[in-house]
Amino acid sequence: MPSPETTLHTSRPGRLAIAVLAAFGLSACAFSPSASDPGARHWVASWGTSQMPYGQAEAMPAELWKDGTVRQVVRLSLGGSQVRVRISNAYGSDMLVVKEASIARAVRPGSSEVVAGSLQSLRFNGSTAVRIPAGAEYVSDPVELAAASGLDVAVTMHLANAAGQQTGHAGARTTTFLAPGSQAMAARLDNAKTVTRWHQLADIEVSAPAPARAVVVIGDSITDGYGATTDANNRWTDHLVQRIAQDGKRQLAVINAGIGGGRLLREGLGPSLITRFERDVLARNGVSHAIVFIGVNDIGVLRRSKEDTPEALATMLGDFKQAHLQMIARAHAKGICVIGATITPFMDSGYYAPAPHNEALRQAVNEWVRGEKAFDGVLDFDKALRDPARPSHLAKANDSGDGLHPSHAGYAALAAAVPLQQFDKCTYSRLPGLR
Repeated sequence: MPSPETTLHTSRPGRLAIAVLAAFGLSACAFSPSASDPGARHWVASWGTSQMPYGQAEAMPAELWKDGTVRQVVRLSLGGSQVRVRISNAYGSDMLVVKEASIARAVRPGSSEVVAGSLQSLRFNGSTAVRIPAGAEYVSDPVELAAASGLDVAVTMHLANAAGQQTGHAGARTTTFLAPGSQAMAARLDNAKTVTRWHQLADIEVSAPAPARAVVVIGDSITDGYGATTDANNRWTDHLVQRIAQDGKRQLAVINAGIGGGRLLREGLGPSLITRFERDVLARNGVSHAIVFIGVNDIGVLRRSKEDTPEALATMLGDFKQAHLQMIARAHAKGICVIGATITPFMDSGYYAPAPHNEALRQAVNEWVRGEKAFDGVLDFDKALRDPARPSHLAKANDSGDGLHPSHAGYAALAAAVPLQQFDKCTYSRLPGLR
């Protein structure tokens, strides 16, 4: 499920094992709530994305990378009294040097302007500058900021780097601003260029009461939001955030960990889901649930590469089962419940041109997901989007036009198909009030 803003790259061995410094883990422990103290506060991811290695097409221009400012506007999904920012050099080949960083309330998505008087410097163990080693991710000190679900915040970094591999997320569907020189504390960036990618930004966390928690949705371009409107925040996960806010019964963040072109079992346009599950789900703070929604690219690429023999199809089905069961076991060990999602129809996809035996594999995977009791819940996204008269095809209203990705109505239908009460319990959760 490739998307226009991504190109294929191969990461070096070892980069997938991310070194998150002790400050990250120790801070989480210091603020972790206990069942005996429901009034305590803890750190919860409120916004986040999945990191991937950048090729030349996505990388920040060399002159800006060495002395430039990047301002990124993102929307929080959970409120809190303080915020902190995680900056990533996960796939870096050299030290990431951030000379200065700030956070502010954004005037609106699509603008580099911030609300007057809201700019605050970000510090790292008291310092305004930070050097992040290759493969590592650092978290800023807490900043006092009354955040709420739906708040747009601008994170700005002045970078001063040697040439090297960059880290980011290509499918931002939001406008990022790149400007020359040091402008981290500017109310509006001068001479800024725009891109629709994120650079080096992994998470924004909030300090929230003990009942607050996060669900991570991990998947491919359907989750990443292929076809969503730039700066409109209308991915299916954004619709889910709106449903949660309108319902008003849960303090629940939604973290979008989709990667366009992503696959479960192999690298695609970014690392495979099975290799990034640790960083994207298990290492995030405040996570109680994960939704795993993946598989169409695994089946489609097998078809497109003309490797879809009966033996290969049978092997892939077995590998699908093993991978999901491994993720479930690892999540349960961390106190996280896993909700499986069925693969949506793609029989009309001109890119993959699936044959009946590819559809049979999709159906086999879906039947296993529906019946596998190791999952803590199941979302039948296949049923939510398919044409009842032709179950191997997307319903016309839910089809963006390529037979593969949902339309705007389809994205809304996915969010509507999620029973919010699924997030009220988690047998394995270590967070209070969820057993």
